[in-house]
Amino acid sequence: MTANPPSYLNAGHTIRSWLLTTDHKRIAVLYLVSVTFFFLVGGAAAGLVRADLLTPEGDLLTNEGYNRAFTLHGVIMVWFFLIPSIPNVFGNFLIPLMIGARDLAFPRLNLLSWYIYILGGLFTLIVLLVGGVDTGWTFYTPLSSMFSNGNVVLVAAAVFIVGFSSILTGLNFIVTIHRLRAPGMGWGRMPLFVWSHYATSIILVLATPVLSITLVLIAAERLFGLGIFDPSLGGDPLLFQHLFWFYSHPAVYIMVLPALGVISELVAAAARKPVFGYSFVAGSSIAIAIIGFFVWGHHMFVSGQSMYASAVFSFLSLAVAVPSGIKVYNWTATLYKGNILLDPPFLFAMSFIGLFVVGGLTGLALAMLSIDVHVHDTYFVVAHFHYIMVGGTISAYFGALHFWWPKMFGRMYPLTWGRITAATIFFGFNLTFFPQFILGFLGMPRRYHVYAPEFQTLHVLSSAGSTLLGLAYLLPFVYLGYSLVAGKRASANPWGATGLEWTVPSPPPKHNFVEIPTVTGRPYDYPVDKEDRR
Repeated sequence: MTANPPSYLNAGHTIRSWLLTTDHKRIAVLYLVSVTFFFLVGGAAAGLVRADLLTPEGDLLTNEGYNRAFTLHGVIMVWFFLIPSIPNVFGNFLIPLMIGARDLAFPRLNLLSWYIYILGGLFTLIVLLVGGVDTGWTFYTPLSSMFSNGNVVLVAAAVFIVGFSSILTGLNFIVTIHRLRAPGMGWGRMPLFVWSHYATSIILVLATPVLSITLVLIAAERLFGLGIFDPSLGGDPLLFQHLFWFYSHPAVYIMVLPALGVISELVAAAARKPVFGYSFVAGSSIAIAIIGFFVWGHHMFVSGQSMYASAVFSFLSLAVAVPSGIKVYNWTATLYKGNILLDPPFLFAMSFIGLFVVGGLTGLALAMLSIDVHVHDTYFVVAHFHYIMVGGTISAYFGALHFWWPKMFGRMYPLTWGRITAATIFFGFNLTFFPQFILGFLGMPRRYHVYAPEFQTLHVLSSAGSTLLGLAYLLPFVYLGYSLVAGKRASANPWGATGLEWTVPSPPPKHNFVEIPTVTGRPYDYPVDKEDRR
């Protein structure tokens, strides 16, 4: 019997060996550290916003300070955490393992994408140190191009730079999935996690350049007075909204599609059953990516576009919910009569499904013209967005972290603390954001920090929930960090899951596989006659 080859963690212990690595697993760890840092910075900005909203007078921050705090929160959370978190951490680590490859197609390009991400992050931190920006994360013109006193060009440059990291990552994933699948792994045998990242990569490559050129146009108008968005110079401010949302609504699916792939893996492992309707779940990822390019106009129902255009966009916005609904129904059918495992990763998956459904149903409400014109730019929209992005994507991120942590680092963590964290995040999240649905329905506009006294009770509830949520987000730092030092060594397959990543040791060797495997079975081929999961 031959000994297992050394793990990727033992392939070099110097800082140089990490900063110059081309191993997809080490690059994933670099991304894990980086996105965690930005998650903490963005979360701190959110904490400032919620603390300021405790009182109707907005006693903590000035008007300008409040604008800069919520802008910083939005910019960092969207472009430096939500978009890169699952693809760049878990996609990087797992896609080669899942398809039977030794690395991504372009290892050096993969390392370059991380350095570009860090460069964009440094620009953002510089913006924070020199005073911030006050336009909101959407950079609406003419405020951003003509009137803002903040560092608009610097933060636009930061987002412009980090966009290239996304493009390179998407290109790498597409080529890897097309060219490096193991023998026998046809398109109908790929894990759904890989399908979701393939769909995400298509959006990254096609949509991100639109954002990049839009930010260049803002900088050109601001620096050189070119009449692009300013009406007094012959420009059109609505042109910016069209360009921005043509990218930014597909960007919502950049954030949520990888999460949907994670949940497909967790649901199958939790129920120990094949995913019901595998082909439909895989196809729905592609459908979301395609239809997502045609729904941007629902952000502009009150911006002056024609009623005919709004009616079309309303219909398309309802249509994009169909493939999302397919996933939820198929997950439910997978769990039906399953002997469900209630370990931490799977509690996060259950949490995701519930919160994603609430976010999706309120999205259907916002797609209705008759409702959207009343709740547009209110806290109802804030709550809807966060139910999808925070309740959905971040729950899936933590689910993935708890599911693949033993594979990444070869150590188990205390399961009880993981269960406590999952339950606390679920409760804290709902206490934070459900009151905001009521606030918005009652007419409280977003982006205001001075508000009518009758809204204070709901704001206090929301701020109390955010405190609980923040503490729950910090708990994994303690017990996951502890597991690295004193955790029980993990077996190759601690959850009894299927997939090629579970056939290699934990943590995996540097080149993943001693011999490239040959795939002969269907995905999620769980034995039906076993009750013992481990």
